[in-house]
Amino acid sequence: MAQSWRSRRSDGEARAPRPLDGAALERLALRYVERYATTRAKLAAYLRRKLKERGWAGDDAPDVDALVERFASLRYVDDASFATARAASLTRRGYGPRRVAASLKAAGIDTDDAAEAREAAEAAAWDAALAFARRKKIGPFAAAEPDRAGREKAFAALLRAGHDVVTARRIVQSAPGSVPQLDQG
Repeated sequence: MAQSWRSRRSDGEARAPRPLDGAALERLALRYVERYATTRAKLAAYLRRKLKERGWAGDDAPDVDALVERFASLRYVDDASFATARAASLTRRGYGPRRVAASLKAAGIDTDDAAEAREAAEAAAWDAALAFARRKKIGPFAAAEPDRAGREKAFAALLRAGHDVVTARRIVQSAPGSVPQLDQG
């Protein structure tokens, strides 16, 4: 495996990475937010990991939280937009409101920033359940009526995908070829 000329010393030993200073830390943060859609929590974790790996060359302690908040005020990092996009993506893939909420919590998004995204996921829960059933070929999208073990497996898959028990039961009990409609009452 070829190594970059910068990563090796003349005697073949690996060179220790240069410790970070304030400008280098900001450059790392900028590079990260330009490459990835991220949250405040993920950016802070990334910067802390880089500080742990490379060390700190400054006189005073690095203020990662202040840098992250500055990036948020400049809207380089927007937790609410990230939450909306992540929730829409998961919903399109067929995941339910519980799975969406768990994903947003794992991404470090606080409840205020995630509220609108969770509401949108709950509003689209039925369509998401049908999308999941279509993708997994269960319930009304199955080729044939499954046996009891097949229904239990499909039911468990819908629950793991974040759908509620009532929705999962309605989809699993639907005959192949007959798509159930959402109750309006």
